[in-house]
Amino acid sequence: MKRIIIFIFTLLFFISCDTEYQPRNIKSVSIQEFKLDSVSIRAIQIVNKNKVIYAGSNGDIGYVDTDEKSNANPISIQYQDSILPNFRSIASNGQAVFALSIGNPALLYKVSGGKSTLVYKEEHEKVFYDSMKFFDDNLHGIAVGDPTEDCPSIIITDDGGETWNKISCDYAPKFENGEAFFAASNTNIKTIGSTVWIASGGEKARVLKSDDYGKTWQIYGTPIIQGNGPQGIYSIDFFNENTGIVIGGDYSKPLENKANKAVTNDGGKTWNLVADGLEPNYKSCIQYVPKTQGKEVFAVGKTGVSFSNDGGQTWQKVSEDSYYIIQFVDKKTAWLGGNNKIGKLVLQ
Repeated sequence: MKRIIIFIFTLLFFISCDTEYQPRNIKSVSIQEFKLDSVSIRAIQIVNKNKVIYAGSNGDIGYVDTDEKSNANPISIQYQDSILPNFRSIASNGQAVFALSIGNPALLYKVSGGKSTLVYKEEHEKVFYDSMKFFDDNLHGIAVGDPTEDCPSIIITDDGGETWNKISCDYAPKFENGEAFFAASNTNIKTIGSTVWIASGGEKARVLKSDDYGKTWQIYGTPIIQGNGPQGIYSIDFFNENTGIVIGGDYSKPLENKANKAVTNDGGKTWNLVADGLEPNYKSCIQYVPKTQGKEVFAVGKTGVSFSNDGGQTWQKVSEDSYYIIQFVDKKTAWLGGNNKIGKLVLQ
């Protein structure tokens, strides 16, 4: 019996080795563009490979559906007949979509059945929310913003988004003066299970981590460029609980690529620079390609689209097209959001 067990484990070991993911040699990257009028799109929510929902800068929440071969008339939200919310965050709990605006007042809307309901409002001269995500259970959700005091603004829900409450600075990590977040692509935040990671910039470029839905926090330094307002981490993604990647740079110097990419293998505690001084330069969003074991990665920004098939160690530019955000449906398909446009990326 003992020999049989040893044989089985040995066989499983070699099978696992044989099935280790081999990165693809991508032959072509095509992007189909869908034009939209007078709207900047930095927040998208995937429905499937044929449909994506977006939240825009002009109060619009709409979608593009390639099956319908047209764009639906968006829901246009106006607060008190004078304020068009500039949405930079969107998230879904599987039942409804939530969109959160930047600026004062911060406005968080629940959208379901073609109707919108205001579920959270915050007024403060410094209020500025940057990103939002639901956790895997779809009951807990989190949104983060720049400090109004000496800590980041963090609001959470545990009832699927019906009610939201702001965490007191007594329980949140402290920020340095001049440290904040970037509302560049709704991807400076990542959730897996009950864990959330959030990336900062400005005076410091750090990673905040909570493994209990935002109740308690740790904060870790990174070697990403920092110390000035537009410098820092703009986007973060994790393949699993241990393997993650960040990207950013200096928005005011988008062609520079020094100290703007780093990876972690211990859940975000320590970070190491990759491709330092090499492609890609400043990017606003980075995402792992699903089911590629953390090997394939895409990064997008106003300087184009870049791809890595070795976990971020080396990169190649695959498109000059300018987009703020990319989100993958599967190994072959992704949706993108940009200025006055939505894109659909297909890999061959």
